[in-house]
Amino acid sequence: MTYFSIGGALLVNFAVIVLAMLALWRIAVRIGDVSFIDAVWGGAMALLALASWVQIAAAPGGAGARASLIAGMTAVWGARLGWHLYTRWRAHGEDPRYARMLGKARAAGRYGPAALRQVFGPQALLLFVTCLPAQLGVLASRAPAPLGPLALAGAALWLVGMIFETLGDAQLKRFRGDPAMAGKVLDTGLWRYTRHPNYFGDVCVWWGIWLAAAECGPWVALAGLAGPAFVTWTLTKWSGKPLLEKGLARTRPGYGEYVARTSGFFPLPPRASGTKRG
Repeated sequence: MTYFSIGGALLVNFAVIVLAMLALWRIAVRIGDVSFIDAVWGGAMALLALASWVQIAAAPGGAGARASLIAGMTAVWGARLGWHLYTRWRAHGEDPRYARMLGKARAAGRYGPAALRQVFGPQALLLFVTCLPAQLGVLASRAPAPLGPLALAGAALWLVGMIFETLGDAQLKRFRGDPAMAGKVLDTGLWRYTRHPNYFGDVCVWWGIWLAAAECGPWVALAGLAGPAFVTWTLTKWSGKPLLEKGLARTRPGYGEYVARTSGFFPLPPRASGTKRG
């Protein structure tokens, strides 16, 4: 597949995402809630990976094994995360973050334009860029494209990430569903070794996908680097860990002690006492 045909396939993918986001935006305006966008994040990336696979499979030569591996990893991750966040939205309703973000626009009767400008438009662009390693890895893996050591290493790292985020989310859901745990801090299971096993898992998944895609060549590795870099930054420095921990520190007694003994990201044995973990 040539560079220009890959570029054309990316344009098709972008058009698919724009149309999907416009349709979902209309739904959000109708129900007055954009919170389901978090579930769309994973599902839309799965859609992009599958759209890429369909296009490479229809090209002369068809899809190689590496294309199927990368598309499969992305689709499984996106479907799991999308369903998890969708069911959470259905159970808890509108996310307070989005209610605050769009509160003034709602009061002024400008909810629709604000939702498109502040939520669905930026999310479409961000998820397209974040998913570049998966898209490029699939589109540049025309048959035979066998699985080499980088692809296998990426799959192994992806599996580690999936285990961490799946188990971490399941443990947190069970904890939150127990009335006896109300107001307490989850410090068992994976949460004993890292304060954010689900975030750690997400980061491993996307570096794993990037590593598998990097086997296509240096240009794919470089062009796709923004994806895992953005996931890592946003979960550890921007909207993930910092915002969540700020709120928990205010609302959960004992959270400071948990922070002091538990790693902030990479899984590590808990400290009995001493210097605060990062």
